[in-house]
Amino acid sequence: MMRLSLSEAEGAVSALFVAAGASPANAASVAWALVMAEADGLKGHGLSRVPTYLAMLKAGKIDGQAVPIARRPRPGVLAIDAGHGFAYPAIDLAVSELPAIAREQGVVAAPIRRSNHCGAAGLHVERLAEQGLVALLFANTPAAIAPWGGAKPVFGTNPIAFAAPLAGREPVVIDMALSKVARGPIVAARQKGEAIPEGWALDPSGKPTTDAGAALAGTMVPLGDAKGATLAMMVEILAAALVGTHFAFQASSFIDDKGGPPDTGQLILAIDPSSMGGHWFDERMRMLAHAIEDQGGTRLPGVRRLNLRAKAKAEGIEVAEEILAV
Repeated sequence: MMRLSLSEAEGAVSALFVAAGASPANAASVAWALVMAEADGLKGHGLSRVPTYLAMLKAGKIDGQAVPIARRPRPGVLAIDAGHGFAYPAIDLAVSELPAIAREQGVVAAPIRRSNHCGAAGLHVERLAEQGLVALLFANTPAAIAPWGGAKPVFGTNPIAFAAPLAGREPVVIDMALSKVARGPIVAARQKGEAIPEGWALDPSGKPTTDAGAALAGTMVPLGDAKGATLAMMVEILAAALVGTHFAFQASSFIDDKGGPPDTGQLILAIDPSSMGGHWFDERMRMLAHAIEDQGGTRLPGVRRLNLRAKAKAEGIEVAEEILAV
């Protein structure tokens, strides 16, 4: 292991992707997202993704030269085509353009099609909340969850992320997969040869497993059982049917170089709080935060992540030498 500052880690990771055929702009976008996820303690969406991203890039499953394109079919819609490239440059485009549209229209939606793995989804909505917006992101992912009562995966783990500004403080960020655990930690466990806790996943025969490889070949247990499976269906509608991209059961894997582009989608919604007819939002948010934090043992969502980020900014992060030697 080696310890690098966040900027050093970004530079090293970016260089790997440029060497593998990505444009410098795309490589920088990917490197920022992976390093920030690592800094936030979200290792399943962090540097553990470097080998599989590089494999997909080299196989042509990801177009490293793709330039995302945005159009405005309606005043309140920013439609983005990721061009079968990495998801991050397309999301960066949304984050750069949505605030102005939200302030003009009040509410704006950004469907992103022909996309790919979007990593730690909370990072993306956090950037919008830092600009004063309430934001939601829905993303569909390759099949991993069976309909409740079934055995064949139809839905992805389908993350939902939400962020809202909190005056004078960091935004409130909520980021969750709709499986009991995100698939990223299972990928990381398989790479390290480690077992996973029972209750996370089922093997291909539908039996509980602690073997990460069997879990990835089987199905994920949905968060909240039947309710989680229903929410996963909702995300398929919002991020695939509405966007015009592959359903989970049509998408190729995010974790290998087999098949064509996954062609998954994301939908980002951004809301200007002042457009709701008043200026009470900041006061109401402070009141809600106080009601939560006034009780012993509680914290706002994302506090642990922010503490880890602060430590990483001060001390750097540990990077396995084999990651940078791919």
